[in-house]
Amino acid sequence: MKRSLILSVVVLVSCGRFSNKEQQEDRQERIVCLSKQYNEIIFALGAQRDLVGVDLSSTYPSAIKKLPTVGYHRALSAEGILSTKPTLIIHDNNVGPEPVMKQLADLKIPMLVFHTKGETIDAAKALVKEMGEYFKKSKEADSLNAMLDRDMKIALDRKETLKDKPSVMIVHFGRANNVYLTMTQNSTSARLVEWAGGEIPLSGDRGMMQLSPEAMAKADPDVLLLTDFGFDQLGSLEKIKELPGVAGTKAAKNNRIFRVEEHDMVYLGPRTGEIVLRLQQLIRQNASAQ
Repeated sequence: MKRSLILSVVVLVSCGRFSNKEQQEDRQERIVCLSKQYNEIIFALGAQRDLVGVDLSSTYPSAIKKLPTVGYHRALSAEGILSTKPTLIIHDNNVGPEPVMKQLADLKIPMLVFHTKGETIDAAKALVKEMGEYFKKSKEADSLNAMLDRDMKIALDRKETLKDKPSVMIVHFGRANNVYLTMTQNSTSARLVEWAGGEIPLSGDRGMMQLSPEAMAKADPDVLLLTDFGFDQLGSLEKIKELPGVAGTKAAKNNRIFRVEEHDMVYLGPRTGEIVLRLQQLIRQNASAQ
């Protein structure tokens, strides 16, 4: 499959992040990818040349922000997708609404879902391998998987030397109406924290749950991680420490409140080992203050 590098955005749709009128004429396909996990792997493989649109949640790597967005993956519009003139739509079945997907199917636009779910380390490696084979980037896929194995071994070896397991809470999208949206033990974030040597104290059937300030105070985490949107919205550590339910926690008292990128915490991929190593540094930072 011959491909050429996209140097600019083809068209700006209504929800696009950037505008660029230059066009690339020698691509063979026009791919819209509606999965942030897939999109990161596509870029890591160096297979992004035929991408003409992505979903709004795809924010890594930074180069992806040069591409038009076609809406949030669960709230898509057919018009936004069709404006990119796609010859292929790639998604992970976590897309909607259903009438939009049916409309696209009725238009006979080819769609591709990779077989592997990528929800464990081995599955993430299998997904990278499957995508590498599809994009004719098998050598690159093998290199990415070798890097993942290497980083995870370092992280897990370090974990074995740790004497304690700090309680870590992750607040996603900051705070709304005095309710915190937090990650539970049934989330990808919990696995990342576990591999890093910490533990998320909240159980739940879903990956996220709403938590009141009173419940936050009662949980009293050793470490509090805020995803980028919430952290940046509040603007400073001092403002975060003043939030209801947060101020009295061990995390606030010992300045163990840190910023993490949302896209690092919600799926597994080639950088997972690197992310776990970074989490190890964060959840151990300022530990002597306890």
